[in-house]
Amino acid sequence: MAKPWESLLTLSIVHFMIFPECMGGKGPIEETLTKLALDDFFGGVEITHIEDPKVRARVREIAEQSRLQLGFGAQAVLLGQKLSLNDLDEAGRKRAVETIKASIDEAAELGCARVAVLAGPDPGEAERERALDLLADSIKELCRYGREKGIALTLETFDRDVDKKSLLGPSPLAAQFAARVREDYADFGLLYDLSHMPLLGETPGQALHTLRDYLVHIHVGNCVKVPGKEGYGDLHPRFGFPYSENDVPELVEFLEALFEIGYLDPHKEEKPWVGIEVKPQPGEFSELVLAHTKRTWREAWAKLP
Repeated sequence: MAKPWESLLTLSIVHFMIFPECMGGKGPIEETLTKLALDDFFGGVEITHIEDPKVRARVREIAEQSRLQLGFGAQAVLLGQKLSLNDLDEAGRKRAVETIKASIDEAAELGCARVAVLAGPDPGEAERERALDLLADSIKELCRYGREKGIALTLETFDRDVDKKSLLGPSPLAAQFAARVREDYADFGLLYDLSHMPLLGETPGQALHTLRDYLVHIHVGNCVKVPGKEGYGDLHPRFGFPYSENDVPELVEFLEALFEIGYLDPHKEEKPWVGIEVKPQPGEFSELVLAHTKRTWREAWAKLP
């Protein structure tokens, strides 16, 4: 495509995946964020919990100086503490809600506009409807809290059967859930990830057309579905990783579908986000995986009509 992607979308990178040593809220956060800020390839960076308030202040300063937009991913917060927003135990669910309220406070402090979360594990068919009701209660409470802080809520869908085994989950169910929340909170939306699509057994046409009215964020990345192979599950290896599902052709097909459903549209006033989520596997280096990812994106974009 001749048109530059900067004119159509905000291309972001998930900081705590490309530099996983920062995922727990500590580590070389300033140094690694500065590397990304100095690279004008990306217009946005998705960060997560940062433990030190002084580092948070410095991160906001780095972003403002470099004209870099920040998004907040609280998925790592929930997963790291094994918390579930649809926990059948009420005390556990409340702990999850309070934890995300703290993430919303942190996101507001950092100047983010949205906080992304995920549903907890699927409890099985017998308890699924109850879990969906509890998830709706949690999400609406968080939407209400976020509205007071100027923060909108995003829910990312994950696989149901392979790795995260999340309640949401399949795209038809996710669309129904989003419609339910939107009755009260119109700024709520979904995040769909190319990495999770093969794990869900979905296709770009099927999934994106189903979710088109509720999408507010997109991720692109890769996964391995072959049991026993390195990177198996939802580990976000680089594009073209051995035995993996996604490389340039799949990224091109996915981007074409985003244009078809109108998620990518030159007439939109506000540019939508497309985030790249890749993680170095054992023995790999973040900087090399980052360079590989940028070359992959450029090649795919050049192949678009």
